[in-house]
Amino acid sequence: MLAALALALASFASLALSMDRHQRDVFRRRLDGTRSWWLRRAGWILLAASAVPCVAGEGWSLGLVDWLGALTLAAGVVLGGLAAVSPAAGERSAHRKGMPD
Repeated sequence: MLAALALALASFASLALSMDRHQRDVFRRRLDGTRSWWLRRAGWILLAASAVPCVAGEGWSLGLVDWLGALTLAAGVVLGGLAAVSPAAGERSAHRKGMPD
């Protein structure tokens, strides 16, 4: 399960970083098209590979349930990380607290 979680985390991070918006948030610039393409491909390959440890350990029925749990947790971690580095997150937080723009 831990291997599946690590693969899913790397997968979602790669998929997120292949998007222009998240590249600007994290790197403060856009990556070139080739790097984005490789990040996208790596993300999908890692996503498929993350199912293997779960299915190999628990079989198809429970393995897929474990895999979906790992995907959910990994997506939440990546989302939290992106929210932490996003400049818009700070603006929304200040706006909610009633601070001036």
